[in-house]
Amino acid sequence: MSLSGLLIWLLIGAIAGWLAGIIVKGYGFGLIGNIVVGIVGAFVGGWLFGQFGIVSNGVLGAILGATTGAVIVLFLIRLVRSV
Repeated sequence: MSLSGLLIWLLIGAIAGWLAGIIVKGYGFGLIGNIVVGIVGAFVGGWLFGQFGIVSNGVLGAILGATTGAVIVLFLIRLVRSV
């Protein structure tokens, strides 16, 4: 992976984690935490979209899929913390 590809991946993760933190109120993890949540969310969203046959192309599609997955990850974190 090239340096520019890695930076784009991190930027998409940060945006997705930040958006998910806004959607799921009260869950902001800072820049590094948002990147991690966004990257994990990208894997979850990519898998989930693949299960339903949804193809997301381009940067906006990647952000949408990663944000969807990150929201799911944050809801799971909320469930685990409340137990």
